[in-house]
Amino acid sequence: MSSLKEICGGLPLNPLPENRGRKSGIPHAPVRTPNLDSHEEKLALKNALRYFPSSFHEVLAPEFAKELRDYGHIYMYRFCPRIEMRAYPIQEYPCKTIQAAAIMHMIMNNLDPAVAQFPQELVTYGGNGQVFSNWAQFWLVMHYLSEMTEDQTLVMYSGHPLGLFPSHRNAPRLVITNGMVNSCCHLVLSLIYKNKTTSIMTAGSYCYIGPQGIVHGTVLTVLNAGRRYLGVENLAGKVFVTSGLGGMSGAQAKAAVIAGCVGIIAEVDEAALLKRHQQGWLMEITSSLDHCIAQLREAKKKKMALSLGYHGNVVDLWERLAEEFNTTGELLADLGSDQTSCHNPFNGGYYPVQLSFKEANQLMSSNPVKFRTLVQESLRRQVAAINRLSDQGMFFWDYGNAFLLEAQRAGADIEKRGANKAEFRYPSYVQHIMGDIFSLGFGPFRWVCTSGNPEDLATTDFIATSVLEKAVLQGVTASVKQQYSDNIRWIQEARKHNLVVGSQARILYSDQKGRVAIALAINRSIAEGKIKAPVVLSRDHHDVSGTDSPYRETSNIYDGSAFCADMAVQNFVGDSFRGATWVALHNGGGVPLWWEGKRRFCALLWFARSGLVILAT
Repeated sequence: MSSLKEICGGLPLNPLPENRGRKSGIPHAPVRTPNLDSHEEKLALKNALRYFPSSFHEVLAPEFAKELRDYGHIYMYRFCPRIEMRAYPIQEYPCKTIQAAAIMHMIMNNLDPAVAQFPQELVTYGGNGQVFSNWAQFWLVMHYLSEMTEDQTLVMYSGHPLGLFPSHRNAPRLVITNGMVNSCCHLVLSLIYKNKTTSIMTAGSYCYIGPQGIVHGTVLTVLNAGRRYLGVENLAGKVFVTSGLGGMSGAQAKAAVIAGCVGIIAEVDEAALLKRHQQGWLMEITSSLDHCIAQLREAKKKKMALSLGYHGNVVDLWERLAEEFNTTGELLADLGSDQTSCHNPFNGGYYPVQLSFKEANQLMSSNPVKFRTLVQESLRRQVAAINRLSDQGMFFWDYGNAFLLEAQRAGADIEKRGANKAEFRYPSYVQHIMGDIFSLGFGPFRWVCTSGNPEDLATTDFIATSVLEKAVLQGVTASVKQQYSDNIRWIQEARKHNLVVGSQARILYSDQKGRVAIALAINRSIAEGKIKAPVVLSRDHHDVSGTDSPYRETSNIYDGSAFCADMAVQNFVGDSFRGATWVALHNGGGVPLWWEGKRRFCALLWFARSGLVILAT
């Protein structure tokens, strides 16, 4: 096994590590179908070999060419590190500035097998959401970070480290851009296969905190869907039907239980189901639709909170629910959505109902044209069943995964007559649910305790709860009070349900007043030694004005500017000179331009503002 010192020592070349290929016993990314011509294949190979001295090309070139043929991408499996990949305590990283160590902590957390969807392919979530394009980039970035000083900035170009550049101590230590492509999706995918770009969000800025982040967002979405659609505060006995348990979507099972409803989640990949069950996020697994319906009825009758994973295709589940209504007149589903990776429907993001999981993976690479046809047929069937239930009173929303957009392209009946081209028969979750929260200035506020000590997380949980409770007592509007109360409840439930996967992290939603108060309180606790190491503060794509996406975050903007990307760029540029430790600008994840700024972690932010050069450890 390698040590952190060895991981930060640059590419291991003398000698070359043994090529062990793909590891057994862990999930792997589906075989891609890049459809590159001979010139493009040579270009992809050349782009991969550029990281290595020419003396190694004779060995590596045929190996990388085989990976491209066999898997559709050059991952460089030979260079997958032999180390337990996880977020180590910050003081264990060899570095010249603690800010660099914080970035290393976050990178390794994003590649932790407990966190990552396909760890050996560097995919954190979403089917193709890579931290880096290949393992050479990982080794180089870790080396650059270990050598970085507080007068330098590391510049990342779609996964490729351009190097350390002179800057100053108040400049970002890291600037990231991903997928800045002036063209359509198929060109982005082509450039990904050629190792020229990456196109993803929180993975590409190294700040994914495991599915906890979307557990929180899904809890708020389901709670507020109940308020808006069902007119209830208590979701006991209400049924939420959805799909996906792989990456981000794995959060849905736990979110349903925390929200107090019955959650039925379909998933075709048995490994994903077992992973969530072993983590305690799924209460039960079944491959029987009869058992699924029976359990649903019992939980609905007894008003029990339940998370039930159905090992099968969600289309079968929706069609069975429609059949139950046709036969008995009983509407079993109250709320519905979908969290398949439908932004990437033809490369493993959506599996057609006509095929088994294994058959679909084979056809995806052997006959991509036929696979596309089956996916679109499956989408039409899924929408038809959803429409049948919706006509009887079930409420369905798009979860920002491009499900309705792909269904429209497939010819499904999702047209909203008289609407603009960004609107469908069903709303996005932003349009009807989360948009009202965003308009209050509330958005995600995340933190990671880099000590790795659960006691530090418990301290920050107490701080955040106390700050929000104090804000409520000081007097706020009814709508703001409701959001503060939901997030106080969330922190209490998050601790009870043990939602930490990977790093010691937490998320809540707050407005500016709450964020500033929480950050200052955390800073004071670091300075006083109550928290033992720096804390990374960050946010994600749900943050107010952080994302320009006409089918998701800006879908409730109707003045025509929903298709403009100015807000994301202004956020990225503005935070780069307002004290952020690292900033990232992304185009991808199935949506247009997206910004993410990583706030300077607390100890150094507070000390930088106060003008002191002190490090709380």
